[in-house]
Amino acid sequence: MTGQIAARLRERSLVLPPAHVPVDTYVGWQRLGREIWISGVGPTWGQSVRFSGKLGGTLKREEGIAAARLTALNLLAQLSQAVDGDLDRVERCLKLFVLVNSVPEFYEAQLVANGATDLLVEVFGDMGRPARTAISVPALPFDIAVEADGVFLLKD
Repeated sequence: MTGQIAARLRERSLVLPPAHVPVDTYVGWQRLGREIWISGVGPTWGQSVRFSGKLGGTLKREEGIAAARLTALNLLAQLSQAVDGDLDRVERCLKLFVLVNSVPEFYEAQLVANGATDLLVEVFGDMGRPARTAISVPALPFDIAVEADGVFLLKD
């Protein structure tokens, strides 16, 4: 991976994990015109879960933010695969949907989700600032702490 975005990743010592291989009947990403739709990913390194459990239960907010950052790196790994490794082809992040595995009394899903959006802004600048939804949910697959999907727009 070369280019400005790759340089930003290196400057920040950010390494993209291996792109997660879907475990069910779906694909990691789809392209529609200039849009890349990334399937839900979590805080994994390859196929290994790095953050599991519930926010407000076994996990603290800071751990949730770290899980969201890793989840955003996984979105970028899928995105990189979709653009043949050239993230400079990305114009902006259009939409991010973040699910936070939490106990019912946890009211800070938006703060956890900031871990993902803040990372996208670090990498893409203001073009990484998406429209976003962040919600708490009672459970996620494999008990992952955070799941996110996203929509990215490619340059002409």
